[in-house]
Amino acid sequence: MNIAIIGSGYVGLVTGVCLAETGHTVICVDVDREKIKQLNQGMVPIYEPGLEPLLKKNMKSKRLSFSVSIKAAVKQTEVIFIAVGTPSKKNGDADLTYVENVAREIARCLDGYRLIVEKSTVPAETGQRVARTIRLNLPKNKTLEFDVASNPEFLREGSAVHDFMNPDRVVIGVESKRAERILRDIYKPLAARMVVTNINSAEMIKHASNSFLAAKISFINAVAQICDRVGADVLKVAEGMGFDKRIGRSFLDAGIGYGGSCFPKDVDAFIRLAEKNGYDFQLLKQVRQVNEDQGAAFLKLVEDKLWNVKGKTIGVLGLAFKPNTDDMRSAPSISVIKTLQHEGARIKAFDPQAMAQARLIFKNVVYSRDVYDLAKGCDCCIVLTEWPEFQDLDFRKIKSLMKQPVIFDGRNLYAAADLAALGFEYYGVGRGKVKG
Repeated sequence: MNIAIIGSGYVGLVTGVCLAETGHTVICVDVDREKIKQLNQGMVPIYEPGLEPLLKKNMKSKRLSFSVSIKAAVKQTEVIFIAVGTPSKKNGDADLTYVENVAREIARCLDGYRLIVEKSTVPAETGQRVARTIRLNLPKNKTLEFDVASNPEFLREGSAVHDFMNPDRVVIGVESKRAERILRDIYKPLAARMVVTNINSAEMIKHASNSFLAAKISFINAVAQICDRVGADVLKVAEGMGFDKRIGRSFLDAGIGYGGSCFPKDVDAFIRLAEKNGYDFQLLKQVRQVNEDQGAAFLKLVEDKLWNVKGKTIGVLGLAFKPNTDDMRSAPSISVIKTLQHEGARIKAFDPQAMAQARLIFKNVVYSRDVYDLAKGCDCCIVLTEWPEFQDLDFRKIKSLMKQPVIFDGRNLYAAADLAALGFEYYGVGRGKVKG
């Protein structure tokens, strides 16, 4: 099929490249002319494993192209995906301005039937508003048929290409058999399990899924707080829980809390959606509060064990909100570093991919060439992102470079006993060691 993707950010770009890889002809659109210029040169503006080779391959085959013109894209395609940003407002609502603007622009360009598909993460009932916006902005004196559908994404940054090509399920919210048939045809090459429902339910599935995963993270982080107080090891607790098929092991990793562009925003939006419909989602409010408290508890531990933070040099391993991405949106490292700087600490940092993005956020941070360069002269090192590169390190060398051999492991990446045997003072999250 001929498909347009409006919005070439993280979701739009991955979706466009992968749909081209499955055999469709795709044109990705964005208002950012510099981004489109880079993409037309085969340059990917985000770090996502496996994305750049597929982009270049499908550009070469002419199945993938990039443009700044919504009008041209609408004229050339049968199906139009809306994949623009939906950032949080101050009150937690999703800002749907970009979605509305794109819907209005699509309507003005229509000259025949099109299927318009929500790919952006939006609250329930957005599909109805998109359809209304299109109806109100159709060319005058023209009666044109169109359908609106919802097709939420479930991509994990760092493995988005794999997730798209090997989905657990494809959710489509439709209001007509025609829309269902088209979307089934689009995803037929993936041979995926299809969940077909109405638009409101599809929109709810996305918010409910992300919020449930956030709840699992906050639950195990709350458990970790108790483990530290009673002398239990949260890794073993999570292992024991995870063997129960009703629970599962995934997302039971205690740490300094979730971040990124999805969970914080989607939890806020789901809480606001509930409030506007007369339900006080207290459970989800506590999920959010536990996440905020977790970062504060980790900072309190660092400050307590260092005694005085002021004047100390602290090495930060990892800046991105998770490994295999350069995404700094709502990364826990932001609040940790800024708080430590406010307390008078000197910060050194290293991340395999995110330092360019970090330079746009932080002031007065020294960026290191590698972990060993980072360790020189540090009073402690704190681990904030569980990059695989951080697992196989020469800790004897690191110890010799540090001013004090103290490690705060915010991702439980290391075995406490191994580091203790080398003479490190080690603190993880929920590893049964708050005192001492």
